[in-house]
Amino acid sequence: MDPHLLRTFVTVAECGSFSAAASRLGYTQSAVSQHIAALENDLGTPLLLRRPVVPTGPGERLLEHAGPIMLRLEAARADVQRAIGDPPGSLVLGASPLAASAHLADALSELRRTHPGLEVTVEVTGREAVAKGVAAGRFHLGLTDGIAAPSDPLRLFDLGALATTAVAHEPLVVALPVQHPLAGRQRLTLDELVDARWIDAPDTAAALSELRSATESDGIRSSIGYAGTDVLTLLSLVAAGHGLAVLPASVPHIVDAVVTVALSRPRLVHRVELLHGHADLPTATALATVLRG
Repeated sequence: MDPHLLRTFVTVAECGSFSAAASRLGYTQSAVSQHIAALENDLGTPLLLRRPVVPTGPGERLLEHAGPIMLRLEAARADVQRAIGDPPGSLVLGASPLAASAHLADALSELRRTHPGLEVTVEVTGREAVAKGVAAGRFHLGLTDGIAAPSDPLRLFDLGALATTAVAHEPLVVALPVQHPLAGRQRLTLDELVDARWIDAPDTAAALSELRSATESDGIRSSIGYAGTDVLTLLSLVAAGHGLAVLPASVPHIVDAVVTVALSRPRLVHRVELLHGHADLPTATALATVLRG
């Protein structure tokens, strides 16, 4: 299966239009039509309906595979480039919001001291975007976070030859508005909060899917979704009574109307891990050492 044809197919499916896909890809509409016809001929089945332009059943199945296939191709290219090239003179670090904690600034200062001339750029983005960005070579390193059992690593996407280095872990807390009936407690368990209102903020708090898995319950439901990456906005939503959130214990206390209560059960921790292409990449090793210290 030609990856160029696959890329064209995905773009047409996303755009819902041959002409829009041609514009995005820089092809003629005729070339796009030829790509789709060639892919359909290769697989022996129609993949797209033409009016409207939507995937057929087999096309939907192909779309499920296309994203991971294209990402693995990008990851392979990035891994080869890392293998043949010298460490870059500039470092682009992708970081999820909670992984880009207060001590990251000091860690990067130390890294620049030990690697004179290193130019550093930090991009704060979602957890999935961090992992995919490292795999595709857009980020030299990634700093991501999540919750896990104390002895377990984070569960990450299948992204090929990425190495991970654990750099920190800490207890979890539940963020509640000060007027919440449980705000005065010293400790809470998730079982006590199964029926509470929750904020679904998958890039700035513990993902609700992970909390459901930890409690083996589907009772943890979202009352509002937050798709951003700003912790202050998330805490403001908590303060306004829109729902609760599970966060690392070190989260800055920047909203007076929010209190945090230690989460005692189940036994989970907030983990931060460094993602990189090779375990011996000097900048990755140096940054991991500073972060752990």
